[in-house]
Amino acid sequence: MLLRNIEIITSSLKMALQELWKNKLRTFLSLFGITIGIFCIISVMATLNSLEQNIQNEIKSFGTNTIYVDKWDYSQGGGGEFPWWKYIKRPAIKHAEVEAILERTHSAKNAAFKINIQADAEFQGSILKSVLMYGFTKDFNKIQAVDIQLGRYFSDVEFQEGNNSFVIGNEVAEELFLTIERALGKLIEVKGKKGIVIGVIKKQGNQLLGGWQFDKCIIMPYRFARTIMDERGADPLILVQGKDGFASAALKDDLKGTMRAVRKLSPRQEDDFTLNDVNDWSAAFSDAFAGINMGGAIIGGISLIVGLFGVANIMFVSVKERTGQIGLKKAIGAKSRIILTEFLIEAAFLCLIGGIIGILLVFILTKILSNVFDFPIFISISNLISAVSICFAVGILAGIIPASMAARMNPVVAIRSK
Repeated sequence: MLLRNIEIITSSLKMALQELWKNKLRTFLSLFGITIGIFCIISVMATLNSLEQNIQNEIKSFGTNTIYVDKWDYSQGGGGEFPWWKYIKRPAIKHAEVEAILERTHSAKNAAFKINIQADAEFQGSILKSVLMYGFTKDFNKIQAVDIQLGRYFSDVEFQEGNNSFVIGNEVAEELFLTIERALGKLIEVKGKKGIVIGVIKKQGNQLLGGWQFDKCIIMPYRFARTIMDERGADPLILVQGKDGFASAALKDDLKGTMRAVRKLSPRQEDDFTLNDVNDWSAAFSDAFAGINMGGAIIGGISLIVGLFGVANIMFVSVKERTGQIGLKKAIGAKSRIILTEFLIEAAFLCLIGGIIGILLVFILTKILSNVFDFPIFISISNLISAVSICFAVGILAGIIPASMAARMNPVVAIRSK
């Protein structure tokens, strides 16, 4: 029975191919509609999925299971129920609070302090304007990895003693020294202070959310950074990473108790700090993209419906042209299910070919856009599976009515109409 079914399917597929090849113009018009439909759906899905994946990867770069302790609430924007002037009045985050967090927060694994400003960097008369300067304490690299391409990162001794050492971004190295290889061992002057370059950060490329912008920065130990920056106006914040096995929500609860205790806030006083959870950013973007993906699918689906009606119309014409042939097949013993299978396979195969062409066009487009905009766009396995499934479903829907009409034909009537 299985061999018989395989034989029927093979024979039907061969006949479908013959019909498609015989009517090239009709086949092209049908393929064109499905190709455009699949192209629209997959290109929208690929772009949105790539955009979401790149944003999520960038969010992960802010640290895993990490809380940012800051005076600012990153989700507010300074308006609405909590206006900006209330944030301004909050006390700045202090370096001394890092030690208190590690001592009192049992769910905290690592904590690091950060300050930053923008300043000019100079090397032998060459000046690079408004370079992002970071000052970090020693645990920063445990929370947020800094990938070094050339040289090395700071040692614990350099952090403790506040050595005048610099780790610089890839773009900074290229603009000041032309090549990154020439940067090591050179002295860069920042606001009258000189630091020696000990490492160059691996190139990151464009970041949608801005991120740390390591390509365009100079990193230095916190103690040395204090000689260059005024800590109070250098956007200070604390990064706290939770221990393994502790959810970010538990870490956030512990940190809230610690910070309120450190700042001696009474039960009636509201928090004068904000705990910004990296996981909350990820969840917010996931929710936003769920709605965007739905809208994109609807837009692409409209294009595909047009292709579906095109294939259905072609299948009706095909059934009409082959009425006599259908009658002969039934007269010599072909069952209705064989006729039905033949036309359904033809419609599904037609849609699959159109879908494959559409996927190839999307693949070419993704390569072009990725190179032009320096933004990786890719077609995921789930998108490919969705495309094939959609094509097959559209083929069945487009061919079911014409195939049913062919299967129900009376052989005598069909032969006479030849």
